[in-house]
Amino acid sequence: MLPSTPALLPTPENPVAYDLAPLAGLLLVGAVLALGPALWVWWRNRQRPEFQRVQALRVLTLFLTFDLVLFGAFTRLSDSGLGCPDWPGCYASSSPIGAKSQIAAAQAAVPDGPVTLAKAWIEMLHRYLATAVGALILLLAVFSWRDWLRGRAQPKAAQPPIPWLPTLTLFWVCLQGAFGALTVTMKLFPAIVTLHLLGALVLLMLLCVPVFRDAAGAQAGLPMAQHVRRLMAASLALLLVQVALGGWVSSNYAVLACGDFPTCQGRWWPDMNIREGFEIWRGLGVNAAGEHVSFAALTAIHFVHRLAAYVVLTLLMVLAWQLNRGRSWRLQSRVLAGLIGLQLATGLGNVVLGWPLLAALLHTGGAAALVMVLTWTAAATRWRDPESTPVKGKAAGDAP
Repeated sequence: MLPSTPALLPTPENPVAYDLAPLAGLLLVGAVLALGPALWVWWRNRQRPEFQRVQALRVLTLFLTFDLVLFGAFTRLSDSGLGCPDWPGCYASSSPIGAKSQIAAAQAAVPDGPVTLAKAWIEMLHRYLATAVGALILLLAVFSWRDWLRGRAQPKAAQPPIPWLPTLTLFWVCLQGAFGALTVTMKLFPAIVTLHLLGALVLLMLLCVPVFRDAAGAQAGLPMAQHVRRLMAASLALLLVQVALGGWVSSNYAVLACGDFPTCQGRWWPDMNIREGFEIWRGLGVNAAGEHVSFAALTAIHFVHRLAAYVVLTLLMVLAWQLNRGRSWRLQSRVLAGLIGLQLATGLGNVVLGWPLLAALLHTGGAAALVMVLTWTAAATRWRDPESTPVKGKAAGDAP
C-alpha cells in the first residue's frame, strides 16, 4: 500500500516510487487521446495521396509535442511536478479519481505541500498527453518501416533509405519518458529536470526535420552561403546551451535572485558563488554537502543565464539580418526576429514583474519556437555546397 503523507512520500531509494500496476490504464488513456486526433486528420485528408496523410499526421504530432513542452512548463511553474509523487500512476491509481483519499490525507498533513487534487490532475494530464504523443510517434515509425519494406519488395525500384530518423525519434521519446519518471521519483532533482527540458527540445527537432523537409517539396535543399550556415549551426548550439542554463535557473527557482534590470540587486556585478551554483549533481535546494544553497549561488545561476542571453540574442539578431539578405530566407528571418523580441520581452517580464506565470510560459514557448525555426531553416538548407565566390548580384544569405 502506498504511503499517503508527505513524510512517507516515495523516494528514489524506496521501490514503492515505481508501481507499474496503473501502467495499462495510463497507456489506454494515452492511446484514446492519440486515436481521436489521428482519425480526424486521416479523415480530413482521405482524398489525398497516402504520403500527404502521413505528412498531416507528422504535423499533428509536432503540434501536440509543442503543446506538451508548454504543458510541462506549466506543470513545473505551478509546482505540480510532485502532485502525484509516484510513477507512472497516482498513488497506484491510473487517475487522481482513484487516489482521492491519499491525496486528501497528504494535503491535510501539509496544506501548502506539493500534493493537492488540482496539482495531481495537472501532473496526470501531462502524463496522459506525453503518452498520446508517444503513441503517435510509434505510429509514424510503423508507417515508415512499412513503406521501407514495401520499397524493398520492389527490386526494380530505387531502394529507399532505412527509416533511421523515425526510429531514433521513437527511441528518444521513450528516453524522455524515463527522464519524466526520474523527475518525479527523484523529487525534482535539478539536473534531471534540466535534462528533461533539453530532451523535449531535441524531440521537437527530430519531429521538425521530416515535417519541414517534406513541406519544402521542390524547394528542399535551398542553397545558402557557407558562412551563414556556420553562423546558423553556432546559433543553434549556443541556443541549446542557453536553454540548459534557463532550465537550471527554473529548476533551482533562481529567477527572483535578481529583481532588477539591467543591474542585479542594484549592482552591475553582484556577489556570486559560481562554484556552488553550478554543482550539477545535488538535490533541490541543497548543495553537494547537503546544506541549503546560498543566495550567492542562486544569484550566480541567474546572472550567468543573463550574461549568456546577451551573447545568444546578439548572435541570433546577426543571423536574422544575414538571412534577410537572402531572398529565399526572408520568412525565416522575420519569424526569427519576432521570436527574439518575444524572448527579450518575456525575459524582462520574468525579472521585473516577479516571474508571472504567463511570461514564464511564453518564455519557454519562445525558446522552443526558436529551436524549431532554426531546425526549419536547417532542414531546407543544402549543407554540402562547396565554398566559392558569390555570384555578382546574389545576396549574402543565398548560395554562392
